[in-house]
Amino acid sequence: MGDSSDTKNDSTGSGPRQSPEAEEGLTGVTAPGEFKRRSVRGGTAVVLGRGSAAVLQIGTTLILARILSPTDYGLQAMVLTLVNLCSLFQDAGLSSATVQRPTVTNDQISTIFWINVALGAFLTAAVASAGPFLVSFYKDPRLLWITVASASVFFFNSLAIQHRSMLNRAMRYTANAKIEITAAVIGSVVAIVMAALGCGYWSLICQNITLSVVQTIAAWFAMRWIPGKPRWTSEIRTMLRYGGTVTLNSFVVYVSYNAEKVLLGRYWGAAPLGLYGRAYQLSNLPVQQATDSFSAVAFPTLSRLQGDPPRLVRAYLKAHSLVVSITVPAVISCAIFANEVVRILLGPKWGGAVPIVRLLAPAMMVFALMNPMSWLLRATGLVERSLKIAVFIAPVMVLAVVAGLRYGPNGVAIGYSAAMVLLFIPLIAWAKHGTGVSNRDYWDAIKRPLIAGFIAGAAGWWTQYALRNSMPSFPLFAVAFSVMGLAYLGILLFGMGQLPEYRELLSHLFARKSEAAAGS
Repeated sequence: MGDSSDTKNDSTGSGPRQSPEAEEGLTGVTAPGEFKRRSVRGGTAVVLGRGSAAVLQIGTTLILARILSPTDYGLQAMVLTLVNLCSLFQDAGLSSATVQRPTVTNDQISTIFWINVALGAFLTAAVASAGPFLVSFYKDPRLLWITVASASVFFFNSLAIQHRSMLNRAMRYTANAKIEITAAVIGSVVAIVMAALGCGYWSLICQNITLSVVQTIAAWFAMRWIPGKPRWTSEIRTMLRYGGTVTLNSFVVYVSYNAEKVLLGRYWGAAPLGLYGRAYQLSNLPVQQATDSFSAVAFPTLSRLQGDPPRLVRAYLKAHSLVVSITVPAVISCAIFANEVVRILLGPKWGGAVPIVRLLAPAMMVFALMNPMSWLLRATGLVERSLKIAVFIAPVMVLAVVAGLRYGPNGVAIGYSAAMVLLFIPLIAWAKHGTGVSNRDYWDAIKRPLIAGFIAGAAGWWTQYALRNSMPSFPLFAVAFSVMGLAYLGILLFGMGQLPEYRELLSHLFARKSEAAAGS
């Protein structure tokens, strides 16, 4: 890891004098007691913050789905697929490079900042100019101005990429959580008000633009860093090489996991795509929120532990086990209670999404068990292996989706899940090879939440089946879901002996700051 004095000397540069927050963002945190305290408390802040944002997103979806139509969501998805694809190139992987490196200087961050701004301006122009192509491809003229408006997010986002990265380097996770919650609240208000006023799909487009603008402004306030002049050095080339590999990996993964949306939109139209898109979002929401939340903490933390491999592996396995303990029961719940989840969150007109949610459940389970491996690969610099894995996945996923395309959204969901289940074991074996994580380590990290989740899921399903003729649907759902939740907690904490682990985690979380420092 290096000591703090070396890092501080390395962080000097000829740019403008920075605030204490910016100095901390350059040097990072190295004191062991402070490191542990910020990891636990910051991790909790991120999880709670993103959990709050997820609840807000669910609430917003609950309202918007009753005002807007599947076609409105389908139109957004047609453009969003291109926007999300291009967003992979927005920071050229340099945000990850900033966090992963043991030391960075002000000159390096300033140079990367201007590279990000240039890329943001280029992507804004490129995506806006792609509007006529999307109109021709999907045969819908409404996509022209949707594309032009959506393109603006690239420039706004580019202004805050390095500010957010410096917050992560400094392990100021609470600040990042506040930024995301603030943006989510304002974006949701804008979307709901516009939808109520009859703006249709424009309410979804303006929600995304609002998110970008608010996040950028808030990031500049949270990290008071002023970029200096760009200076090209050999270290910048090294960071670009790392970032380029991360970006290419993200691109291949995105194409693999989103090809079905492009194909559905092209051959089945906006309404089936909107139906599939909402079902996919509901299925993936628990996994995405938990994985992204933990990634925001795990990647910076593991990156700081590169010089201590045994400690790095232990920290990784604990984080992996914790995220699996959250995502596995959520995925199982979505599959068992798909009808109730769809009716409550989307409304009765979205009944066609129910079978899609269930058919996507195996894929989401694989994501829950596999996605945390990316933290370890990126933190240890094994980004080329991650890229090779992505290249291996891509053709299998595309072929599976094409095979199911003729059967519409349900067929695509079957192909998607079948491919992920077949790929799971070889991908895990490949990813962990040579990292210090053994087969036994990996199984120990996932077996308890996995076993507890399936037993609890069976209890919830049986409760719903046994009482199906004696209770109304919503009270029945509440009872069955409660039975599953209590069964899961009882089996995991007491039957599987995990109570001491979570008690220790809570003790770190609620310990006074001075006590945490004294005990380190």
